[in-house]
Amino acid sequence: SNQSPSPNERVIVRNGYYRRRSDCKKIDRFFCRVCKRYFSRASYSPSYQQKKRRLNPVIDKLLASGVSQRQAARILKINRKTVVRKFRFIAEQRKLEHARWLKIMSEKPLLEVQFDDMETSEHSKCKPLSIALAVDPSTRKILSFKVSQMPAKGRLTHIAKKKYGPRKDERGVGWSALMSDLKSIVAPNALFVSDESSHYPGFIKKDFKEATHKTYKGRRACVAGQGELKKGGFDPLFALNHTAAMLRAHLNRLFRRTWCTTKKRGELERHIWLYVHHHNHVLT
Repeated sequence: SNQSPSPNERVIVRNGYYRRRSDCKKIDRFFCRVCKRYFSRASYSPSYQQKKRRLNPVIDKLLASGVSQRQAARILKINRKTVVRKFRFIAEQRKLEHARWLKIMSEKPLLEVQFDDMETSEHSKCKPLSIALAVDPSTRKILSFKVSQMPAKGRLTHIAKKKYGPRKDERGVGWSALMSDLKSIVAPNALFVSDESSHYPGFIKKDFKEATHKTYKGRRACVAGQGELKKGGFDPLFALNHTAAMLRAHLNRLFRRTWCTTKKRGELERHIWLYVHHHNHVLT
């Protein structure tokens, strides 16, 4: 029968429950009298029909706590491909959650932002990457980041060019994208604080013409902070430097001395998205 229910009749009614096999949870089931279809509370979940969903929060915590993907697979006694598949799924969800969090933040624009970049590499030190990072100094929460490729510097310049050829510098594209992301949550007349890099003023004025840019001279690094924290005294960029040090401490692929390197730039971006949620909603 294709007749619609009467106005006094409920369109959606409960239709029992079932025990989900993946985590044994009790899930309510419903029936729609209009389309004659059954559904449950889990039907519209991002992890719908996902196997071993009970491992999602565990893998999330492990990968944001300095554990590599291979080691996570050993700890949980599962296949490494399962860890990789769930890692990518969690990272995409964290990226969407961060976008929703920024919409809430846009209701009260920030008046100060600290930003800088940190360096890592993909596959080899001859292929360096730049991570542009913007932080709220009052809460130390990560607002946005961008990963861009850059050419090798110093003694590796000749070796990198000979082995891999010329490498395009995309840091400018990354900084422009970072400033575009901040437009929705930062006031037009905000204060931007950074080091004395000559490249930053142009990117700020492009999207924040009324903003003030304050710079501080770079200082000698502290051994305990693995190059991110600075030695003694007052550090005007402490919120940013401390956040960068925490990134290096919690992502295995960013450790200073490690054999867990980034093979692909996209995987590094996913790993940082996973950590950003952990940093903003757990650690801070």
